[in-house]
Amino acid sequence: MKPSKQPDYRRHLKVICMVFFVGWPSLTIGQEATNSQSAGGEPKAASVPTSSMQWTEPMVSRVELRLTIGEKEVDVIERGDLVTILEDRGERFLVRTFRGVKGVVEKVNLLSLAESVEVYDELIKSQPEVGRLYTLRAGAQWARGAGEAALKDFDEAIRLGYDTANAFSSRALFLAATGEHQKAVADFSEAMKKGEKTEANYINRAASHMQLNQLDDAIADYSEALALNEKNAGILQQRATAYKVKGDLEKAIEDFSKAIELAPKFIPAIMGRGYIYFQQGDHSKAIEDFSKVIELNNRASVAYNNRGYNWQLMGKEKEALVDFEKSVELEPEYALAHQNLAWLLATCNDKTLRNPKRAIESATKACELNQYNDLSDMAALAASHAAAEQFDLAIGIQEKIVERAPQEQKSLAKKLLELYKENKPFDPQVGSETSAGKSSLETPSKE
Repeated sequence: MKPSKQPDYRRHLKVICMVFFVGWPSLTIGQEATNSQSAGGEPKAASVPTSSMQWTEPMVSRVELRLTIGEKEVDVIERGDLVTILEDRGERFLVRTFRGVKGVVEKVNLLSLAESVEVYDELIKSQPEVGRLYTLRAGAQWARGAGEAALKDFDEAIRLGYDTANAFSSRALFLAATGEHQKAVADFSEAMKKGEKTEANYINRAASHMQLNQLDDAIADYSEALALNEKNAGILQQRATAYKVKGDLEKAIEDFSKAIELAPKFIPAIMGRGYIYFQQGDHSKAIEDFSKVIELNNRASVAYNNRGYNWQLMGKEKEALVDFEKSVELEPEYALAHQNLAWLLATCNDKTLRNPKRAIESATKACELNQYNDLSDMAALAASHAAAEQFDLAIGIQEKIVERAPQEQKSLAKKLLELYKENKPFDPQVGSETSAGKSSLETPSKE
């Protein structure tokens, strides 16, 4: 039996910005400009906003657009330029240009990144030595899912001399996204050498260091990012995770706690701190944190599972049962919660709560979800059959566990096998020795 782990850094420490987003200026003008497609065109009238929808990636201009206020031209969006979408206004978008000017443009004049490859193909055909265009097309290729083509364009841009900080940080993001973390670290470092010592670059390089298990380097990068933005709860939470993986639990708790002070409803930090309290054996504090998560999100199946396990360790089996049942109700495909429920129903001290039949059902579900690859699921199933006095089935499953168990666990796993051969149910004392609820094949942690 075990709680779900704090989210694994490999799953939740992802690059936080897309290509071309870093460092966009925030300058705006007091009045929104409108666009025309030629220098002599009439300015377009702004319409009433119909939606406040926000975009997370830029769009590409398919034609040259001139932004004007009255007769005054305030900006030119070249063909292939990127703009940030601020608001949907029916047939038009409110945008911000690369230079920070806000304006209203017709939707027909813009393309998504994935749709813009052909625009850059034409621009590159006419200007094959302009490296910046290759970087832009790389982003479009990436958005389209053409990874190899994107990397070739990033490389070609730098080869042609477009070796700006942004060129390296953009390629680094791509390399990190494709698992080339050593190369990503090198590119983020080069971008920093060229002056782009930004919060985003430090955080993204730290994420790659984490993937490489370079924990001290990751912590140093998170610290540099915090020096630039000490009030960022997300960075504190990520550095706390690095400290946790390193084994420095006190510093991890300190960072999680600071993050929670800055953002009291920041669930990843609360979950992370609760898990460390569990590791330290402070189950009451762990329960407090998991309960807080449930207050914030009453559908947080992982928090119910984790709180249930801590209740069980404190001898509060009825409370544990309620939480495990709620966890699987909220997420029927949650294997770990099914496993924990099975262990409780098969082996709990309160015999009025035992239910071998349901235990077998839950343990079987856990095994099926993990395709019988988790030895802890299988141990729960064997114990459940033993609780139902189906010793032949318990023996058959336990024999498979003995065959597959790591060498350091085989002799102890054999003790359970001998127990079942004597027609005896699971013995918690033997189980604690065998770490029956700890699989050598760890269940992936969940957010």
